[in-house]
Amino acid sequence: MAGRVLIYGGKGALGSVCVNFFKSKNFWVGCIDLVENEFADANILVNRDADFVAQETQVLNAVKEALNDDKLDAVICVAGGWAGGNASKDLAKNTDMMIKQSVWSSTISASVASHFLKEGGVLTLTGAKPALTATPGMIGYGLAKAAVHQLTKSLAASGSGLPENSLVVSILPVTLDTPMNRKWMPKADFTTWTSLEFVADLFHSWIQTPSKRPTNGSLLQLVTKDSKTDLIASE
Repeated sequence: MAGRVLIYGGKGALGSVCVNFFKSKNFWVGCIDLVENEFADANILVNRDADFVAQETQVLNAVKEALNDDKLDAVICVAGGWAGGNASKDLAKNTDMMIKQSVWSSTISASVASHFLKEGGVLTLTGAKPALTATPGMIGYGLAKAAVHQLTKSLAASGSGLPENSLVVSILPVTLDTPMNRKWMPKADFTTWTSLEFVADLFHSWIQTPSKRPTNGSLLQLVTKDSKTDLIASE
């Protein structure tokens, strides 16, 4: 066994690719999601109707049971979603949904990492490049992703509660090349979209090769042009 990774959102488009990628590399792979990923070694199903604290308690207990005293090489949070809308309609509704999908999942992932990550392990969260600036047409989304960016910085700082020498990084994609995005934006320039396999391989390289790791606390924009993706660290 090459190692152990836990993927929050492991049944989504990016999460499923990550599960399959790490399985192909001989990792034990756990999945946290609302539904099972049949290819994962362990599935932890989150009760969508439970409150924030109850979800955290449920996930921590289930991870402890699944690991049976083993530790994780990485916690990878790729859970999330998108909602548009400005302040004139459904602002609270959309913001609430975005916070549950991005902030709750990221925070619970951090809690899992604090308890079960190895020293020198990796925690990745998923922010968004648009949330580095104003997002008037998708306020709830921008607000939630900006919170993930702040969480990343806090977790990378001394005294955050994570194991020694942990790496905490947020990826900040623009558009990921998912089936759903292709369905809703069929005329877009796909050469500017970031491939899911590229992201999975990126996570793997950080786990396996410490010399390839970015600076702790980095917010890494994934900027793709002509199907080539560059990593640009945000200040």
